[in-house]
Amino acid sequence: MPEDHVDVVIPVSPSALEGHVRKLAEEIGERHVGRPQSLAAARDYISSRWQAEGHAVEVQTYEAEGIPCANLSVTLPGTRWPDQIVLVGAHYDTVPGSPGADDNASGVSALLELGRRLAGYRSGRTIRLVAFVNEESPFFFWDKMGSAVYARAARQRGDDIRAMFSLEMLGCYRDEPRSQRYPPLVGRGRPDRGNFIAFVANIRSRRLLKVALAAFEACSDFPVEGTATFSWVPGVSWSDHLNFWRQGYSALMITDTAFFRYPHYHSSQDTPEKLDYDRMAAVVEGMAWMLIRLADNKSLL
Repeated sequence: MPEDHVDVVIPVSPSALEGHVRKLAEEIGERHVGRPQSLAAARDYISSRWQAEGHAVEVQTYEAEGIPCANLSVTLPGTRWPDQIVLVGAHYDTVPGSPGADDNASGVSALLELGRRLAGYRSGRTIRLVAFVNEESPFFFWDKMGSAVYARAARQRGDDIRAMFSLEMLGCYRDEPRSQRYPPLVGRGRPDRGNFIAFVANIRSRRLLKVALAAFEACSDFPVEGTATFSWVPGVSWSDHLNFWRQGYSALMITDTAFFRYPHYHSSQDTPEKLDYDRMAAVVEGMAWMLIRLADNKSLL
């Protein structure tokens, strides 16, 4: 790992990850426009945690089904190429009927820990962290999806987003044989145990996939699998990175592969005790170093 940054970063904490997940999935619970108070409580929790780390929180508001909704973001300004942005996002809403521990309190907790982890770090490129609203049905794929609102505005502003990473379910790891399934065209030669983290891109983002995998593997020994394939393959486009592809940005999803591994996907049983916080912390630690490398090396992005 790059030793010149060791004194300005704080190690990722499994207990902190678990605390965020329990706050969102146990205390707040379901988070969607059908429960606007819970959705607002999740928004306020994310904002308060970032503010506690000294970050200025930007709020992008809009209405969906008559309910006020908000994307939240914090920006770590770059020192050498500040107009070039490395963006990391995760959605904080859930489907009705699920407390959403893995989907997607796990991604939000990683986002919060990245904010804490990098609070004292000054990168070459700007690093931006975004908490998206309304990723789940009935908004998924359509224009009221929080990341769709955000990505359209980013393109209109002319934001130079060099890389977008969507954190989509990070907490499930399984060691038993045949615990990992795959969509068509993807599984041949892949592990049959669900003990790795997956980087998933479309064909246009394959260069980003290559450099992100190399950066992650240089900093972490956690098992990782990468795939660049067609966006119509089931599961490949099923998160917030889709809307950045639509705006012409390079983007990929970082995921535990959701329903291809996790039996409690979109169910009432998606609860905090199901997640592996130690392995999740190792993944987030690797992502933090990956972001540092990508933000500091001009030739990579």
